[in-house]
Amino acid sequence: MRVLKAEDYRRMPWKNGGGETAEILAFPPHASVADFGWRISMARVAADGPFSTFEGIDRTLSILDGEGVALDIEGLGSHVLDQQTVPLSFPGDTPTWARLTNGPIVDLNVMSRRGHFRHTVRRLTFSKAATIKAPAAITFIFAADICRVEGLVSPLQRFDCLVCNAGDNAVAVSPSGPSGRLFVIEINPI
Repeated sequence: MRVLKAEDYRRMPWKNGGGETAEILAFPPHASVADFGWRISMARVAADGPFSTFEGIDRTLSILDGEGVALDIEGLGSHVLDQQTVPLSFPGDTPTWARLTNGPIVDLNVMSRRGHFRHTVRRLTFSKAATIKAPAAITFIFAADICRVEGLVSPLQRFDCLVCNAGDNAVAVSPSGPSGRLFVIEINPI
């Protein structure tokens, strides 16, 4: 297991130039937005506008902060996301328009190249210790809130990410306060 600290994430402009992304991790290392196999990032969205399109990419979006966003996805309708909704998966190459519901948001993006990798994202809210199974080739535990991880000296801070490899069968976590939120991201090659 290794911890990726939020302050160390690589900052870069959005593909469409409309904002800035904090890239948590991408594969292969140092891949560009045109040639990654998979990518995990987060971004602050401060205005309505189009999403960047990514040819051949499957995408999952989750809301970390803010009231929420309505996504109009061509051919797939409108979807309203907030901090309580399940992560939304959709094709990254489908034109998508975002409308903020009440001010800026921070979102979590997970993307994988269709036909090469498959990803899943699930939100976990917990009030007591929990065990997270890590059966994927790579499992990421993204801390939406501060939480403790068995085996780590320091807690995961807000927006830190724990990388677990296939041999790390299970990870025990507990909230730092009365409750906590995590996102469990699994990526497997096809």
